Amino acid sequence: MKMGLVFLAIMVVSVLLAACGSSGSHSGDHSPNASAGSSQPGEQSASDRVIQDAMGHHVTIPANPQRIIASYLEDPLVALGVKPVAQWSVADGKTVQGYLQSELKGVPTISYNLPPEEVASFNPDLIVIGSPSSVQNGLYEAYSKIAPTYVLGDEINSDWRKTLLKMGELLDKKNEVEQLLKQYDQKAEALKAKLHQTIGDQSVAILWLTQKQFYVVDKTRSSGSVLYGDLGIKVPQYLSDLPSSSQATWSPVSLEKLAQLDADHIFLVKSDTEQTSEIFNNPIWKNLPAVKKGHVYEMSSDSSWLYSGLLAGQQVMEDVSKILANK
Repeated sequence: MKMGLVFLAIMVVSVLLAACGSSGSHSGDHSPNASAGSSQPGEQSASDRVIQDAMGHHVTIPANPQRIIASYLEDPLVALGVKPVAQWSVADGKTVQGYLQSELKGVPTISYNLPPEEVASFNPDLIVIGSPSSVQNGLYEAYSKIAPTYVLGDEINSDWRKTLLKMGELLDKKNEVEQLLKQYDQKAEALKAKLHQTIGDQSVAILWLTQKQFYVVDKTRSSGSVLYGDLGIKVPQYLSDLPSSSQATWSPVSLEKLAQLDADHIFLVKSDTEQTSEIFNNPIWKNLPAVKKGHVYEMSSDSSWLYSGLLAGQQVMEDVSKILANK
């Protein structure tokens, strides 16, 4: 549902090498409190329900779970008014999903690979896992001894809409999900119409710079699916010409290869904390059409541009609206 596993691996390596972090930090106090693991008042099921997951497990879902761990699935949880008992992180809790931190303030972190002993320390009453690959080698059995454990499966996990719908089913919030999706689509259609008036058929590229290496966000991934899919923004020819194998994974792009980038606008997600002046002073970079026009827009690494989800998409649309809808 969120970033692909390959991108996650790149991100973890990048974080560990750069030792860069954001505002989240791990807390040793895992005791129940009024905020962590709670949900907003709403209609709830009167009894437990048994729902089959993607791996064939018949999982008993509590009627009103209060201490949920759904690592890297916090976007749909927060969208549904649910605060998890712990949130995804890398680099010993130093790096979290920055774009969700206003809603996840005070929620302690848990390591991205969910060590069972760490999971148990939070005393969850429901565990939701994205991919079956995350529960191999006895991990599912270990988690299920701690709390009911539901695996979404890759088909659902790779599609934020399907993930939100499934989370709505698990938490008995289907009506809320339908309303959220309707509102999202309405916002997208309105912005799409406005962009048609302001930038017309001008093309936009999304680049991620980390460890002095560029990556291109493709048409189906994170903010790419928002710009090219939801908003109908023109895809640069450069991106259309990339081999499908490169688009399916986070493949690095050299600065020399980037010389062919024909986009009219570039959104640059800059994760590097190292000195990058030599990159941006390079004649190849300076001669890109978008750079020459002053159409490069730097986005924080704490932004939602490398993530997928309803809230991530909404924040991307807000950024696009501020920058491109007023051209």
